[in-house]
Amino acid sequence: MKQAGGALLSSIQIDRSSHKGMSVQLYMAMRDIILSGGLRAGERLPATRTLARETGVSRTTVIDAVDRLVAEGMLVSRVGAGTYVSGTLENQRPAPVPGNAPDTGAAKPRVSYTISHAEKTYAQRNWLPHEARAFVTALPALDAFPMAHWSRLSARHLRGARGTVMGYGQPKGYEPLRRAITMHLSVLKGIQCHHEQVFITSGAQHAFALIGRLLLNPGDRVWMENPGASGARNALLSEGAELVPVDVDHEGIIVSDGLAKAPHFRLAFVTPSHQQPLGHVMSLTRRFELLQAAEAAQALIVEDDYDGEFYYGNAPQPALRSTDTSGRVLYVGTFSKSLFPSLRLGFVLVPEQLIEAFDRMFRFWASGPPTATQAIVADFMDEGHFATHIRLMRRLYKARYEALMEASKMLPQSVAVQETTSGFHTPAYLDPGIDAQKVVAQAAERGVVLAPISKYCLSPIDRSGLVLGFGSAPPEDIRRGMEILRSLPALR
Repeated sequence: MKQAGGALLSSIQIDRSSHKGMSVQLYMAMRDIILSGGLRAGERLPATRTLARETGVSRTTVIDAVDRLVAEGMLVSRVGAGTYVSGTLENQRPAPVPGNAPDTGAAKPRVSYTISHAEKTYAQRNWLPHEARAFVTALPALDAFPMAHWSRLSARHLRGARGTVMGYGQPKGYEPLRRAITMHLSVLKGIQCHHEQVFITSGAQHAFALIGRLLLNPGDRVWMENPGASGARNALLSEGAELVPVDVDHEGIIVSDGLAKAPHFRLAFVTPSHQQPLGHVMSLTRRFELLQAAEAAQALIVEDDYDGEFYYGNAPQPALRSTDTSGRVLYVGTFSKSLFPSLRLGFVLVPEQLIEAFDRMFRFWASGPPTATQAIVADFMDEGHFATHIRLMRRLYKARYEALMEASKMLPQSVAVQETTSGFHTPAYLDPGIDAQKVVAQAAERGVVLAPISKYCLSPIDRSGLVLGFGSAPPEDIRRGMEILRSLPALR
């Protein structure tokens, strides 16, 4: 033992700067040696004092690591005789992890047909932002978030009753939050609803997946704006939908194109208040056309209002849901843009006739975010912090948008930055012959993040362009980013 196993164990290195405790490091190292066959079944371990001396840790640390391995059945402790590697491992030692062993040609684990088929048309989302800079999209102004108010409310709830903080919450979501959301929708969007229609989800992505799971059969046809929201696209593909790319123009989704391609559709996905990613507002005429098409096909409409709170005019853009009189629209909202993305908090407002079906789904297996998180947001809204924050953010985003438009004047004629009336991104169209992918790559080399419009497309469109986010970057960063864009060889 001292010749083989002893040498192996004395080679264990403890990193005292690691965030992992020393006993955890020792436990993991010993476990890996045992599982890899470095210590054979029945071999005796050195005494804990010897192990402590050889590994440079306290005996208490060694005892803790050994006790964990005994509890897992990898070691066996015999009173008066020492500690041995479990004999169970003789014939049942796990095979090496495929990633750490040469490829033997063994078949890979099978995934479902639905997922393997969906992966072929998934939208790439590796540009989702984690750091504020020019010109990331989908990231709000984290530097302007009222963290002091948030921290105070968080502390209050985390000191609350343990059953509320740590137990299972209400299946469809924390009732005070659902009530606060209905009040917000009534005041801001003119949507008349009650809290029983609201279901809390772990973000908008979760809402889209649940909608698809409940309402779609594999192969059901779904109209998707083209270009359109990549997150919803992936969620619905994962539920077996057949997505139909429907063209958009300055009035929004072109209903006649959808009817020509798939008159018998089951769902239509739209972003009417601020089309993702082109920024258009769906006209009233187009809204009525879409509602009539859904009525004729006995279909439903998913309205994604991902940044509807942030508008620069005198009034917000109306929600499609507010003009729906036949119960066709499911309205999805998120706090990722109005508060911050890591909350993973969203909601779906469903028509009256779907309440029972959604109730069953949430009661039987769907679950949302932690109750404490929901309670903090509910108080944040009820105490007026949310409304105040939204008003401040409208002014801030308007200032950053104006900085973007002013700085865009330095760009060459080949780039046409478009105006917008809400949100915190806008497209920039490129002249024919300019390769958007080259522009994106050259900008990335210089620390500027861009997303090509093509990333949002289910099928190619005629125009090439970029999506410029301006919400998370202060004006000086926006101007610096524009200077970098101006210097790119691909735009000359």
